[in-house]
Amino acid sequence: MMRHFSRAARAFVSSSGAARAFMYSSVAARAFTARGSARGYTFVELIVVTTILMILASAVLPLAQVTSQRQREAELRRSLREMRTAIDRFKNAVDTGQIPTTELEPGSEGYPPDLETLVEGVSAAGDASGRKLRFLRRIPIDPMTSDTEWGLRSYQDDPTSTSWGGQNVFDVYTTAGGTGLDGTDYSDW
Repeated sequence: MMRHFSRAARAFVSSSGAARAFMYSSVAARAFTARGSARGYTFVELIVVTTILMILASAVLPLAQVTSQRQREAELRRSLREMRTAIDRFKNAVDTGQIPTTELEPGSEGYPPDLETLVEGVSAAGDASGRKLRFLRRIPIDPMTSDTEWGLRSYQDDPTSTSWGGQNVFDVYTTAGGTGLDGTDYSDW
């Protein structure tokens, strides 16, 4: 039995009877079990570990889905805020006379005719250089539908309307159906 240990271990064991007893009772007992020197996991141990891993994975999956939905909702809020701010800046520019009334359609109430006008821009009032006032760099992509098509409401439309009257763009909303994590419909955001 001594041949399985290093020289230092054999010297330690030969010098001390207590050490020899300890050596045989702990190290040797663990090295040579009833199964011999073969080591490994039993089938039952593998089943238990697999079951635990599956339980943990089933707990993590819903958390990942909620996190993904929360990120899309945050992006939706940012996109809506960006477009609504651009609409408000357009209306403010009309009210302060920065945009000439010749650039507006009758009955527009000072709101842009469509979202593309916010991107392309309109001529500034009293500016012979042809400078354009732009309010959006691009139309944001709706993170819920992965499209640049947004629901539009004009000033003349009913606040709960789901169809656009076409006179102007007073408000925007997502066309995605569904409910947010806070319990409100996406179209009400």
